[in-house]
Amino acid sequence: MPQYKVVELREGLLGGKMSGEKLEKVLNEYGSKGWALKAITSVDVKGRVGPGGVSGVLVTFEKP
Repeated sequence: MPQYKVVELREGLLGGKMSGEKLEKVLNEYGSKGWALKAITSVDVKGRVGPGGVSGVLVTFEKP
């Protein structure tokens, strides 16, 4: 039965563009632990400050 891990990424509390460098770091970190990329989904993530959301991504990994 496979295992799944979902990582929520956003660039900052006030939003901003997601950097490829940050995403690459996360992919390599989890890949080195045996996780394989399953999906990347763009989402609006509720911010910690104020009622609005910020753009982010959910990165889903799978491991057998």
